[in-house]
Amino acid sequence: MSDKPQHKDVKPGPKGASPLDFLSEVPSLSTAEVIGLALSLVWVAACAMFFIVLGTGPTDSVFDPLRFVMIVVAIAMPVAMIWVAVAAMRSARIMRQESTRLKAAIDGMRTAYLQQQQGVSGSGAQASKVEQKLEEIAKVSRRTETALATFVSIRPGMPSLTNPHPAPIAPALGAEEAAKDQDDQTKLELGTPAEDMIPPLSIEDFIRAMHFPEHAEDAEGFRALRRALEDRQVAGLIQAAQDILTLMSQDGIYMDDLRPDRARPEIWRKFAAGERGKGVAALGGVRDRSSLALTAGRMRKDPIFRDTAHHFLRRFDQTFAQFEKNASDADLAAMADTRTARAFMLLGRVTGTFD
Repeated sequence: MSDKPQHKDVKPGPKGASPLDFLSEVPSLSTAEVIGLALSLVWVAACAMFFIVLGTGPTDSVFDPLRFVMIVVAIAMPVAMIWVAVAAMRSARIMRQESTRLKAAIDGMRTAYLQQQQGVSGSGAQASKVEQKLEEIAKVSRRTETALATFVSIRPGMPSLTNPHPAPIAPALGAEEAAKDQDDQTKLELGTPAEDMIPPLSIEDFIRAMHFPEHAEDAEGFRALRRALEDRQVAGLIQAAQDILTLMSQDGIYMDDLRPDRARPEIWRKFAAGERGKGVAALGGVRDRSSLALTAGRMRKDPIFRDTAHHFLRRFDQTFAQFEKNASDADLAAMADTRTARAFMLLGRVTGTFD
């Protein structure tokens, strides 16, 4: 039998642990306690040295209790004060440790809760998110149709957005497109073309309609908007612009807050001619980082927003190509300052149109 003692109650440590790691679990004295112990020993040693060297004074057969009490108090009081200070420092240290552990526990609970919420939202909540988005776009569409119907209903007999009268492409959008559209229109029984009954849309009205009315009292803005809605192609762009502006406003993105860099008219003409990439990069003059980040995030996460944005970009591309043919440099500059053009700059930069 071996002579070595058996320590059956000692549990083996984790793999790779040192045999002396258990010493770290033994409570150790803090710096304050070590200093207090040293001061106490020094004081007791000094008192002992004092009585050994000087003695207790003249011996007397009569015991003086007051003198004895004074000696005990003189020896014990400093030691007691030292350890009162040590106890206070130890309590403060314990409180700091408890506070640190409590904070770590709260952080752990918060992290676990966030992970749990992310797990739930990543699995069971997908269907509900899709339903919410569908309901949201339905509400937006209803508000858009109501708003545009209100614009049109100011003048009796004007066509609604869902069923506009056939109208010719106005001179603001180019003569070639006007001739093409006229061939597709229905003739009246008396032989008078429908487009002859509607005055052509001027460039000034087109630009004003692209900016939308400034406020409820903007009579000129509403007049230009009504005129633009008579045009089939322009009405499609207005509806697409209204839809995307409404969706962006839900994230706090408003075109009036943007101050994009102005591009030269020849850059706009290059874009109308079909050039893309770095040659027209100056059109992406929107520098607002928050608007760019919010729009990019919505494009990635919201398929309805993404489809609406691409539909708007296609509509703008088609309409602007016709508008540029009859527009002067001043007209292009005015068009670039409208809310619709700012939305095009923002979305074009996010989608990489100018890269």
